Amino acid sequence: MEVGFLGLGIMGKAMAMNLLRNGFKVTVWNRTLSKCDELVEHGATVGETPAAVVRKCKYTIAMLSDPSAAISVAFEKDGVLEEICNGKCYIDMSTVDAETSVKISEGVTSKGGRFLEGPVSGSKKPAEDGQLIILAAGEKGLYDEAIPIFDVLGKKSFFLGQIGNGAKMKLVVNMIMGSMMNAFSEGLDLADSSGLDPRTLLDVLDLGAMANPMFKMKGPSMLQSNYPPAFPLKHQQKDMRLALALGDENAVSMPVAAAANEAFKKARSMGLGDQDFSAVHEAIKGPKHP
Repeated sequence: MEVGFLGLGIMGKAMAMNLLRNGFKVTVWNRTLSKCDELVEHGATVGETPAAVVRKCKYTIAMLSDPSAAISVAFEKDGVLEEICNGKCYIDMSTVDAETSVKISEGVTSKGGRFLEGPVSGSKKPAEDGQLIILAAGEKGLYDEAIPIFDVLGKKSFFLGQIGNGAKMKLVVNMIMGSMMNAFSEGLDLADSSGLDPRTLLDVLDLGAMANPMFKMKGPSMLQSNYPPAFPLKHQQKDMRLALALGDENAVSMPVAAAANEAFKKARSMGLGDQDFSAVHEAIKGPKHP
């Protein structure tokens, strides 16, 4: 099966590499073309534009940074819609709001193409290991055809019905994750400021009902103020903002998420946007006393 892949950031590069390792022919495109080099070494070919990738491949996947990038790659000159036609399939796995997903879907289907949204839950390591959780919605027939692709990229796929439901589910998941990260950061700081060893707190949490992979994985590096980006903080804050907008639409009160969003904004203003989202810890922890 030949697959096109648009967007080779932290996630997209790992996902495209998995497809190559599992015997797929992959044609890649990225705005900065040099990011394609490592994939070419592993057998990928390069498309000069998104349109060129779609022209070559029946199935094209996109993994882009935000709604504006997703819209741009679909609709602008040399974009996806220039070559989408009957028999061509577009699977957008970017994290966007439902409105953006619907807009891209309408653009694709108006040209005779088929569309599926498939945002993923998981960051760099699950992407590298093929252990993402895929939250798909749209055309069920295309979902069924894409299962061999999803089985390589993820450990579980969900089909959630109509376009927009995948986007909404992803925003709910990331809103919970961002809120948890803030509470975790406050707890680490409270333990430290109270004269407790925060490493002991990590051990206590890991043995109880709140044990979870995120605390276990992120905690030790957070205590060292080390935040290698598995999921950049600027993207987490974008997702908090989109989730809060979804809350506004549905008249859902979200005071915890709203407070978490403010902490992520503060961290961005401190220049931490390209660090891992756990760097919100730097915005939360107070100055240390002698």
